[in-house]
Amino acid sequence: MNTYDVVIIGSGIGGLVCGDLLSREGYRICILEKNKQLGGCLQTFVRDRVIFDSGVHYLGSLAKGQVLYQVFKYLGLMDQLSLQQMDSCAFDKILIEGDPKEYDLAQGYDNFKSKLMQDFPGEEVGITTYCNKIREVCDKFPMYKLRTGGAYEEKEDVLGIDTKAFIESVTKNKTLQAVLAGNNILYAGQPDKTPFYIHALILNSFIESSWKCIDGGSQIAKYLAQNIRKQGGHILAHKDVTKLKEENGQVAYAQMRDGSKIQGKAFISDMHPAKTLEITESSLIRNAYRNRIKQLENSISSFSLNIVLKKNSFPYRNHNYYYHRKGSVWSMADYNEENWPLGYAVFFPASSKSERYAEGMTVFTYMKYDEVKAWEKTYNTVSKKMNRGETYEMFKIRKAEKLLDQVEEKFPGLRNSVAAYYTSTPLSYRDYIGSDDGSMYGIVKDYKDPYKTLLSAKTKLPNLFLTGQNLNLHGILGATISSLVTCCAFLGNERLVEKIRNA
Repeated sequence: MNTYDVVIIGSGIGGLVCGDLLSREGYRICILEKNKQLGGCLQTFVRDRVIFDSGVHYLGSLAKGQVLYQVFKYLGLMDQLSLQQMDSCAFDKILIEGDPKEYDLAQGYDNFKSKLMQDFPGEEVGITTYCNKIREVCDKFPMYKLRTGGAYEEKEDVLGIDTKAFIESVTKNKTLQAVLAGNNILYAGQPDKTPFYIHALILNSFIESSWKCIDGGSQIAKYLAQNIRKQGGHILAHKDVTKLKEENGQVAYAQMRDGSKIQGKAFISDMHPAKTLEITESSLIRNAYRNRIKQLENSISSFSLNIVLKKNSFPYRNHNYYYHRKGSVWSMADYNEENWPLGYAVFFPASSKSERYAEGMTVFTYMKYDEVKAWEKTYNTVSKKMNRGETYEMFKIRKAEKLLDQVEEKFPGLRNSVAAYYTSTPLSYRDYIGSDDGSMYGIVKDYKDPYKTLLSAKTKLPNLFLTGQNLNLHGILGATISSLVTCCAFLGNERLVEKIRNA
């Protein structure tokens, strides 16, 4: 039986970054991935020769000296990635039902404030207060700034701020409130629940700088995997881990569905914490803790409409759009069959083939797992194909047509440019990403009880660690920082942070 220094379960960006960082520290790494394709949300897929991203539609804080740039530079990615900076005057445009205006969110704080003040000339004080608070909150998170020596006490006074309430405190202008919260599909924002630090950390990264991966985000996974292999690590696909077995107070081996076993001195799980505990056989992890993690609320899932556009028929946009029906910016997840969708996001994949015309577009909206529960016994991945049946296909077509009708209202003539479209549902996310209910952004954070969902990278088993979006923050930047937290916990010091900061 093979024995490794560190066995990592899951090849999402959390697992891959941990693998790359620790292999650079001299550890022999093995990553186990249940699917054929690596990368989790970094995965791409091709339809009619058009590349679509499954999750990475844009990235933030990737300009020189910014946090994601520093980590990627340290990992040798910046010289390899094919990137496109988004429009400086608008990385996101907010659209509101019944309002013909497009509200721009711009890169750079001065630019961001200036664009908003052009649209809301009497709101300078509120906009300035809002921006200052975002920066203040971000400064409270040491790892987000690649600082060492931070403690929970440093961020304690900002963890209990409600996003919706804070936005409403800086302005009474309902339209400005809706614009500031307009892209909250990015973090599945909920009223009276979502902490402001989630809003601040995510939006700050895109205000600092916003980027797209040309020809898809899977290149990030590709180069991280190459690094790991060059440094002596192994990455094994089709390895579905079903058991972590404890012996003498430590995890001794991972057992796969096919019965094979891999031993390790330490284990890092990039799976959902509840799923990790479910497969971990150990009396050292109390049932009370298992139940607490299992009962944590997961964020909602989504429905995606991936459109292949007719050649040279639709202009390429180097920004995103976020639309919501008037008055529903905080209630888009509370839809019903009649009023769905209450909002959506539109992304245009960056292609090396054309800068003038779009090859495709992705329309993304909320969808509850209950809507697809009737087909949950079916699974569909690259390596395991099951026919979910005609009723499922008709369900997807009905939803796609209804969503397309909604988008056509803001993008007149879009239907004339559609060559074909393809859809994904919460079942697609479940099968490819590994969350039982297709959750997009992992565990829901609540400002009223922030410590309940700030999970430690350490577990009661001294050689079992957690990583990924559920620890602190989701997204490429969030999961990358979580990997850094995990690696520092594993190494027992923060010298790695200094290396990255000085890269």
